Amino acid sequence: MQRVTITLDDDLSDAFERFRAEHGYANRSEAVRDLIRERLQAERLQREPTGHCVASLSYVYNHHERELAGRLTQAHHQHHDLAVSTLHVHLDHDHCLETVVLRGATDRVRAFADAVIAQPGVRHGRLSVLPVRVAEEAHDHGDDAGAGRHLHLEPLP
Repeated sequence: MQRVTITLDDDLSDAFERFRAEHGYANRSEAVRDLIRERLQAERLQREPTGHCVASLSYVYNHHERELAGRLTQAHHQHHDLAVSTLHVHLDHDHCLETVVLRGATDRVRAFADAVIAQPGVRHGRLSVLPVRVAEEAHDHGDDAGAGRHLHLEPLP
């Protein structure tokens, strides 16, 4: 592990200390490491938009919006190979929250998320993407399945 020293002006230092405290970091090093990882991940996704990923898509929608539930269901069925699981929560009499765990080609996952978020009646939407590599591995799962397809988080530099 390497020690890195940085100099911050007072305003930036104060803002960083508030960030660290608000997010519950026990020390500055952990907070800086997470901020660097997040930025490196974002840069990598911009450089390499293809490849595979696991992702979480969360969106809030008005379930009274004309035919929206049907359009969302159709979009999910048309991309059933991407969706791993969906959580549906009734927030109030009008609004629902759905969180969808996705995996697959990054460009397809993004296109699906963009299409869902752009639907009239979807009020808020956010996609969080983690790049992964796909590996065929042969090892015992306790049955005769043999080789399995596994996703591995890509290590950051």
